[in-house]
Amino acid sequence: MNILVLSQTYYPDTVATAQLLSDLCLELDKKGHTITVVTSKYSYENKKIKYAKTETQGKNIQIKRLNDTGFGKNNVLARILDFASYICLSIWFLLFLKPKKYDVVIGMTSPPLISFFIAAFKKWKKYKLFYWTMDLQPELAIESGLIKKGGIVAKFFTFLGNYTFKKADKIGVLDVYMKNYCISRGVSEKNIEIVTLWSVLMDEYTGTRAENPFRVEKAFGEKIVVMYSGNHSYVHSLDTLLQAILQLQHDERFLFVFVGGGVRKQDVTNFKEKHNLQNIVQYPYQPRNYIHISLAASDFQVVIMGEGQVGYTHPNKIYGALFVGKPILYVGPAKSHVTDILETSAGNILVRHNDSQGIVNQLKPYADNLNKAQEVGKKNKEYALKYFEPQLLKNKIVEFIERI
Repeated sequence: MNILVLSQTYYPDTVATAQLLSDLCLELDKKGHTITVVTSKYSYENKKIKYAKTETQGKNIQIKRLNDTGFGKNNVLARILDFASYICLSIWFLLFLKPKKYDVVIGMTSPPLISFFIAAFKKWKKYKLFYWTMDLQPELAIESGLIKKGGIVAKFFTFLGNYTFKKADKIGVLDVYMKNYCISRGVSEKNIEIVTLWSVLMDEYTGTRAENPFRVEKAFGEKIVVMYSGNHSYVHSLDTLLQAILQLQHDERFLFVFVGGGVRKQDVTNFKEKHNLQNIVQYPYQPRNYIHISLAASDFQVVIMGEGQVGYTHPNKIYGALFVGKPILYVGPAKSHVTDILETSAGNILVRHNDSQGIVNQLKPYADNLNKAQEVGKKNKEYALKYFEPQLLKNKIVEFIERI
């Protein structure tokens, strides 16, 4: 098949969507399919980084990068302009696309609305649409307060979302909660497939805790490292975690490490500076070939699910956290895809938003019993190996696309 992919982020970008999509394209490439990826010329996090206009990946993956804007993520307007420029150039690309050139087009949810325009051109350009819903808009924006619930803007974007659902030939969702929500929106169950995400780790760290290169380089010493690694987003609020960190500011046994970026990275910096916190350190996204080492430098991995976001998205960092064999500190709704996983193994910490004291109370006992935490992590890894083996999951989504 000839396959077209439109996504604002792609290889060699470090954000999760880019890594997962790159993995999928490489698997399709192995099966003999030809793939064209139309993406942005800028790094998603660092707009000072520009990628080559064209590039070849694997045997038959052609990457075309659009000349979109790179205002960055400093404010909402800058993000909107970057989204809009990529979408406009993508529309231009679709406009001059020869009918039947591609058999399948894979539409993503980054940037929002890109799949709506893919759906709008579908009949004219004669291709099938696979809609891979990493998250759902405007639902996330509405629940986060960025768009007024019940307002004209919310209704308009909901209409566009319904149109995309209706026109998509197949829809890949992240979990059963998202599947049920899509069905409630009128999507036929036969058109939906649960596409379980996989860990994007390229290797496994097998050394000791004390010898971990990231841990040694950053001089963590014997501190219990509680790490949040990934996108700092509006939808998955960090407030409860930050309040717990404030309460533990004088407990020198704990160190809270933030790795990654996003619109709320500056909020963490501001909170640290406001309260003069010495128990917070921040680092940028780590290269993909090093993530397994940075994650393994932790003693706990933090996974946050935004309140009211179940069925619209879920944090894919849960999979990497499981595979590095760490206990997980989860902050989020009592019932979600993440809790379904974590409740299978006793010892993980599960708290609701606004319960910072719950974090403190459940973390402290591990300070004098790190062996117990390591046992929990071992069970988490065993669960991941049993149910989330990456190659099997990648094979499943490839087969699903081929059936379209």
